[in-house]
Amino acid sequence: MFLCRFYVAEVLLALEYLHMLGIIYRDLKPENVLVREDGHIMLSDFDLSLRCAVSPTLVKSSNSTLESKNSAYCAQPACIEPTCVMQPDCIQPACFGPRFFSSKQKKDKKSKVKNETNHQVSPLPELIAEPTNARSMSFVGTHEYLAPEIIKGEGHGSAVDWWTFGIFLYELLFGKTPFKGAGNRATLFNVVGQPLRFPEYPNVSFAARDLIRGLLVKEPQHRLAYRRGATEVKQHPFFQSVNWALIRCANPPEVPKPAMMDFSATRTDIGKVPTNNKMPGLDVKPSGNYLEIDFF
Repeated sequence: MFLCRFYVAEVLLALEYLHMLGIIYRDLKPENVLVREDGHIMLSDFDLSLRCAVSPTLVKSSNSTLESKNSAYCAQPACIEPTCVMQPDCIQPACFGPRFFSSKQKKDKKSKVKNETNHQVSPLPELIAEPTNARSMSFVGTHEYLAPEIIKGEGHGSAVDWWTFGIFLYELLFGKTPFKGAGNRATLFNVVGQPLRFPEYPNVSFAARDLIRGLLVKEPQHRLAYRRGATEVKQHPFFQSVNWALIRCANPPEVPKPAMMDFSATRTDIGKVPTNNKMPGLDVKPSGNYLEIDFF
């Protein structure tokens, strides 16, 4: 699960960067995700990408998160009042003291904590870099990864990348895509008409399933990240342990071993090229430690 989360998080950052540049990728799949020699990933094959206009903006975070926290309760038994909900307040000695204060002292204490809560630092602004106004009528992509709006020809935008991101996560976890049919036609029918199902094995976390459900919503306007893009996906509990600021500097969970290639084969062994080096349309030339093959 840790390996999967690492790769998916880096793919998410790559999609965020592309959307910030006004590029809708439209061809996310395992074959296009390359693992570098240092263990980090990079995307390849941009033939199907769509270039569009985008206006990255900073918006203020809503206070809904803060308000929801203010209405909850602390886990500590000695701090069961709503005013002690915020973590900084819950670690104050006053919250753990005996409850034999007078009613006036309790009232003063509540008002003090309430004032401190109101003066807390407001949430930082969020970067929204999602090309939400992009629209294309092209039928492009890999069948098992196609979003429903592409198949139905309704026109699509950046939300198709979040659909493919959900399919990508599903395949990493379960080893197969969720809507694959006996053929391409059956696959397209399943994408449009069949509900999302999870296999019984392997058993994955609830957070992972919830993230996939949010990404694989057939109506793009109700899909996770439709409006706020990667910012919305980053805040999902599945990525709770990810340090987004330092992930590119983190040690990958697995670094591929260097692959040694044998260049000692003769030209006759490679592609059955005749020893006279003559083959119509093919010219093989030695060049240091590799072979240059020219097609003409």
